[in-house]
Amino acid sequence: MALQTNHNAVQPPPGSGSQASASGAVSPDLQPVMHTKIGVISYITPTRKLTEPGVLEALTDCSRGCIERGEWQQIIDLTHIERIHSAALECLLDIGEQLAALGGWLKTTHAQPTVREVLDFTGIGNQIDLEELSQEILSPAAGRPEEPVRLGDILLSRGAISEQQLQEVIGLQDKLNKRMGEILLEKGWIEESLLLEALGRQLRLPFIKLRPGLYDPDIALQIPAQTCKRLDIVPLFRLRHELLIATADPQHMPAFTELEELLRLHVRPVLACHENIQETLNSVYADTNSNDNLLTDESLDLMEPQDQDLELVENTHLDDYARIDELAEGSPVIRLVNSILQRAVNDNVSDIHIEPGRNTARVRFRIDGLLYQVMALRMELLPALVSRLKVMASLDISERRLPQDGRIQVQTRNRLVDLRFSSLPGLYGEKVVLRLLDKQHSLLDLNKLGMSEHSLTQYRQMLKRPYGLILVTGPTGSGKTTSLYAAINHLNSVEKNIVTIEDPVEYQLDIVNQNEVKDKIGLSFAKILRHVLRQDPDIVLVGEIRDRETASIAVQAALTGHLVLSTLHTNSSAGAVVRMIDMGIEPYLLSSALAGVVAQRLIRTICSHCKTQYLAPVEICQQHGWPTDGSVMLSRGRGCSECYDSGFKSRLAIHELIPTTPTLQQLILQNPSLDALEAYRIEQQIPSLFEDGLDRVLRGLTTAEEITRVINV
Repeated sequence: MALQTNHNAVQPPPGSGSQASASGAVSPDLQPVMHTKIGVISYITPTRKLTEPGVLEALTDCSRGCIERGEWQQIIDLTHIERIHSAALECLLDIGEQLAALGGWLKTTHAQPTVREVLDFTGIGNQIDLEELSQEILSPAAGRPEEPVRLGDILLSRGAISEQQLQEVIGLQDKLNKRMGEILLEKGWIEESLLLEALGRQLRLPFIKLRPGLYDPDIALQIPAQTCKRLDIVPLFRLRHELLIATADPQHMPAFTELEELLRLHVRPVLACHENIQETLNSVYADTNSNDNLLTDESLDLMEPQDQDLELVENTHLDDYARIDELAEGSPVIRLVNSILQRAVNDNVSDIHIEPGRNTARVRFRIDGLLYQVMALRMELLPALVSRLKVMASLDISERRLPQDGRIQVQTRNRLVDLRFSSLPGLYGEKVVLRLLDKQHSLLDLNKLGMSEHSLTQYRQMLKRPYGLILVTGPTGSGKTTSLYAAINHLNSVEKNIVTIEDPVEYQLDIVNQNEVKDKIGLSFAKILRHVLRQDPDIVLVGEIRDRETASIAVQAALTGHLVLSTLHTNSSAGAVVRMIDMGIEPYLLSSALAGVVAQRLIRTICSHCKTQYLAPVEICQQHGWPTDGSVMLSRGRGCSECYDSGFKSRLAIHELIPTTPTLQQLILQNPSLDALEAYRIEQQIPSLFEDGLDRVLRGLTTAEEITRVINV
């Protein structure tokens, strides 16, 4: 029995259930499943991954409890579910059948794009939504054109082929003893994806584009790699006594019979392109291929030269180039490294993770703050790959027991990119992380930081001060250093002596004296800062205040006529004052030295390629104090190939800026608590990070769920 689902029509209810579904980031101490009653409907929200121990059992128990109370109409909110596996699908199927037997129904809502596609092609999510349901009852199948039943007619009706081509193929079928699709592909008159989509319409089979998340790796690995490659199939999911497989030939009955005899399961085909199937197989079975070829075919595809323009800048001198492809032409490892770096630059990746596992190594890209796996490699390749990167970073390739840090400069497509290399020995080998610093895409302009007009004006006023301490706060990866670089670039001129102390130096700026911390030889922030003050500086940038000594010297420098800019790890702007006092800075010194504090976070922006608008639900408007008259329109991304199905692409910063005023100085003298400082911010009507984020939501730049995820309120 098919399970009824609805992905869009149902909105989350008010109360605890809605808070869990809107947050996007759930506290680990919450129950694995939350339940809310809306009239006669039970609204159930799993708050953790369905693959975590006990979550499916909790979901089943919650549904069973609702049934015992006579609640036979249930909605499961899948907001927090990014991936789904066979056991979870069977769980939903069981719940749906139990409810249907009682005359009720089960629907799902807010399924993410990948999960929604799985629900659709497995048949679990093939029911119409609530809005269409009422129309269906009023006028069932009214005015629906019937789909042609013959493949040629379907292709002709969609304009994929012409009448002349159709007649020619029909004439060749008997002569060549081949199917129509084979002839069309051989002649190049149609793409395989169009043919399979039409064939799916004819045979009533789903057509998918395979990618991670659309198959259960555990199920796929239950069939030998050689069998899957020989039969040209990818095992997708197991639903009770049925196995779903991806195939490019839905009429290949001998293959299906072989699988059914091997597994004692009924086989149900799902259509996918041959090339897509082979790429997926190479990724799934990367560790089971022979050692004759250390790279998976997926890796070989990635290694194909894109522009042949990646150059390693040796010794960081721009006039001393060594073209990688000329150094070791034909080396698969070098081609692989080149292609990984080129793809990372093209996709605006911030970090590359090369991670060893038990049987395979994986490469993941961090894009807009989240990690995405892009390829799988055989473990035998990992040492050669790491050694190549160490050579590029001028490090010791024989040292594999200790962590190493280095720097690489490459030039590709007329763009100079710095990479920070970091290796860390682990259980299965060395993990490497590369931080990409693309100067062409760096935000060194105050106007491009994403500040509101009011905050930007106040920030400029701070930077005009001849002396004082300006602190930028936030967690790691919130863009603090970028904001400081933009400030330095704004202040930079020949008339000023600007000195920076960084760990490490991320961007090289003209006319700026940049210094790098070297803890191994005792060259710390405090030691460099003490000597920098003897260099007659006007402006000093301290990468981070980590200890009391650095904080004390920075405050003294600000009091003695220097403009000091630095970062601090606190959650809010008010927290920076408390942290400085906790470090041992006397309140009377801090009140005189502090010029202002800027707290910031980075939020993902909605992908412009799949952006859509919708009317804000009443409960969301009530929660955030927006008008409830139906005038508030919000935006979100549906998910597409441009944004890795996330609905988001690129990021911007939100800010909370507190300038120092005489009132704040008097408050600091009293050694205030965090609550007292927050009360001052509210009294002065200074927008918080969350309020600044909600302003971006109303402007259609991001979503309320994204703001809640980042701010954790």
